[in-house]
Parts: sequence; C-alpha cells; structure tokens
Amino acid sequence: MYRITGGRVGLWRPKPRGWGTLHLTTIGRRTGHERAVILGYFEDGPNLVTMAMNGWADPEPSWWLNLQAQPDAVVVVRDGLRLVHARAAHGDERSRLWSKWREIDAGLDDLAALRSSETAVVVLEPRSAQIP
Repeated sequence: MYRITGGRVGLWRPKPRGWGTLHLTTIGRRTGHERAVILGYFEDGPNLVTMAMNGWADPEPSWWLNLQAQPDAVVVVRDGLRLVHARAAHGDERSRLWSKWREIDAGLDDLAALRSSETAVVVLEPRSAQIP
C-alpha cells in the first residue's frame, strides 16, 4: 500500500500499548543500492525501536544485516522523514525494551522461541546530518 499510494497510505503512529509502522531505507551491504522495508516500531523517548525478525524464521533479515554494515539510515514515519543511526540494544536496555514489546504482543516470547538465536532489539537513534 505504501509504495502503490506514494506513501499516502501504509504508515501509522504507535498507539498506546500498540505499535506503528515506519519505512526504513538502508544501503545494501553487497550492492551499495538503497533497500527499503516497512517495519513495526514503538517510540522510546527520541528513539524508534523495532525487532530484527524475519517472520520468526532463523535467518537475520537483510535490512538488519545491511544496518550492521552501514548503521546510518533514513526512516519515514507518519510525521515525516528522520535520519537515524541503528544499533542493537544490550543488557538492561534490551530487557526493558523487550518487556515493552511484550506489553504490545503477549505472545512475543513464544514466537521468539521459534528462532535458534536471540532476536535483536534494534534502536534507531536520531542523527543530525545532511541527506546525500
């Protein structure tokens, strides 16, 4: 819907105890070309938080592999464009953010158990830089 409508439909802000959708553009780690995906997220202060899942299958999603190679990216949310820097949450921060996801989706732990490795909680932090 997002692509077909030129971005007019398909993105929404998170609701209380719910997630929103964002449009993430990364740089392909092998090709150097832009790659785009729609992801669910919630806000944690100025940060956007998502999970690196591939339909709960084992392989890491390509967008997450791309961000690990080049963590600077562009996000479009309902309110507009944001420049972000991606990183994985660790330790207490990961536990806290995972708990917030669990409040949104009560079946989260059961779904995550389908994977053989831990699902990365990805923090998209604001950055200030010019868009190339």
